[in-house]
Amino acid sequence: MTKTSSLGNHHLFTHCCLLSEHVPVYLYNIGSRVEPLIKNMITRQEIEKITWIDLVNPTKEDILTIMDEFDIHPVVAEELLVLTLHSRVDEYQKYLYLILHFPALRHTQKSHQILADNQEIDIIIGKKFLITTHYSNLDPILNLSKTIEVDSILQKSTLGEHAGFLFYHLMKRLYAALEAEMQFIAEALIHVEDRIFDGKERDLVFELSVISSSLVGFRTAIRPHREVLTSLESVGQVFFEKDFGHYLKAIADQQYKVFNMVHSNFDTLGELRETNNSLLSIKQSQTMKTLTIMAFITFPLSLIASIFGMNTTNTPIVESPFGFWFVIALMLAASGIFFGYFKYKKWL
Repeated sequence: MTKTSSLGNHHLFTHCCLLSEHVPVYLYNIGSRVEPLIKNMITRQEIEKITWIDLVNPTKEDILTIMDEFDIHPVVAEELLVLTLHSRVDEYQKYLYLILHFPALRHTQKSHQILADNQEIDIIIGKKFLITTHYSNLDPILNLSKTIEVDSILQKSTLGEHAGFLFYHLMKRLYAALEAEMQFIAEALIHVEDRIFDGKERDLVFELSVISSSLVGFRTAIRPHREVLTSLESVGQVFFEKDFGHYLKAIADQQYKVFNMVHSNFDTLGELRETNNSLLSIKQSQTMKTLTIMAFITFPLSLIASIFGMNTTNTPIVESPFGFWFVIALMLAASGIFFGYFKYKKWL
């Protein structure tokens, strides 16, 4: 039986039916970062003999309760309340402590804008318990919680005999969400590629810059995962069992797959940016060429007008009855000669 409790506005619900009526509604985007209507929430689930506690924006009192129940070291308990800059894994006698940063991407269909923001997840893995702490709601965690709840109601569980398997399913869902986000960015790049020859180079400069910023944040967040997961694979086989190393390796492989998708998108981005910059440079060169030709064509006109406009006596042609029309004809002839020369040189 799954027991789920929600702490928010000092209400506590322990029955699954009540949970569906009182837990706040969220707007879901896979891997996205959304603000909950209730800032502080604790979800507790009992899966056979394994306990999973998920804390969203925990208070000091929440951490003290968890600390006493699961014999969590005060240093670890203190770190659950503050943001940490670097991902890492620490080994304790009764549990493993991980800090991982995940890129949380939020995008809207109206503007096609991609915004990146890193999301820290603290994970404590014991033999029979798993504690996750984060500071805003994440769809993969919420979806896994719902799946466990449904499996519990149907009295079927495939999570394994210790909390390491629950951690495995959690990480698989987190990385699957990152793959979906990478696919979204790949589709955004395809959308840019389809419009790259439409003459909107300046607009594409902004779009490519936004995508580049997202990819940089993505790469910065998940790059340390490889080292953390490699260390976890080593200590996890000792803490749990040797055969569990295959599951930890599968997590590392999925992280490597996501990291390769990031690099693939970076390569595509680089090619599109180079092409767009070349087109923009050609357009700017063409504009400068046109302005230069116009300057050359208008220069003789200005010169002739200046000569015949000088305030002197006995200026030839000007004082004749057809002087004005002669000057105009001379200007047109000079412009025609320059224009013909430019056409002959294929500058026009």
